[in-house]
Amino acid sequence: MSFASGLKTIVVATELTGRSEAALEYARKLAAAYGARIVLAHGIDPMEYAEVDSVPGRVLKILPEEARAVLDKLSGELLREGIPSHSELRQGAVAQMLLDVVRQYDAGLIVIGTKGMEGAGPVIVGAIAEQLVRQAPCPVLAVAADWNAGPFRPTPGGPVLLAMERNEAAAAAMATASSLARVFERPLLLLHARTLAEAAENPDPCATTLEEFAIESHGAFPVRCIVKDGNPADAIVEGIAENHPCILVAGVKRLSGTPGPHGTAFALLARSRVPVLCVPPE
Repeated sequence: MSFASGLKTIVVATELTGRSEAALEYARKLAAAYGARIVLAHGIDPMEYAEVDSVPGRVLKILPEEARAVLDKLSGELLREGIPSHSELRQGAVAQMLLDVVRQYDAGLIVIGTKGMEGAGPVIVGAIAEQLVRQAPCPVLAVAADWNAGPFRPTPGGPVLLAMERNEAAAAAMATASSLARVFERPLLLLHARTLAEAAENPDPCATTLEEFAIESHGAFPVRCIVKDGNPADAIVEGIAENHPCILVAGVKRLSGTPGPHGTAFALLARSRVPVLCVPPE
């Protein structure tokens, strides 16, 4: 299922401290452009209140009520904007709660907010984003709280940046990035980050990519390809600083032989304030 045809429902991880505001704003843009509905999901993790003796009973009762009030308010605002919306308040660990909601609503995208300043940060990457990216049946978009601020603010009409990596998700990532470029009328920038060994093996990766994916035949948006040698994560971060994209798309593998945060996509989640869309293989 392609990104465009599958994006009928967007699940947004909603919390009550303001960190998810940027994530919700990005979800709004996508929902309006693709005609999707938004499901606001909030999880109350009982482990956060394990020491019940130190938490008054009335507080435990009020917490869900306050969360429901916030979700209802946000849902009402979306409905007034013409975006169908529904909210889910559930008890349980955040990652598993989101996966359950995604499967229940057959969602085509999960949007999560991160702290910003230092990107997602190692804790959030290890605890939540990795679980979602590895297990979710759909792409996962991580939006830093300060994605639209300071020197990292995207320039008007900023390109969709696709980090080209040869893995089983490459085709899905290319289709997703192309769809975003077409729908939002943005240039598509393909970035090849290669090691010295890869440079010797394939001196012109741009030509190979354009031919393999027949990207030049789309014609609906301008396409540009650049090559940077060196560590992939460093090269992509450099490409972000130079081109100020509106979003970064990266294909991610389902399985890995190593535990914990790893791979280019997770390095980018920990370092980038530009929204990072992790696309799994179809």
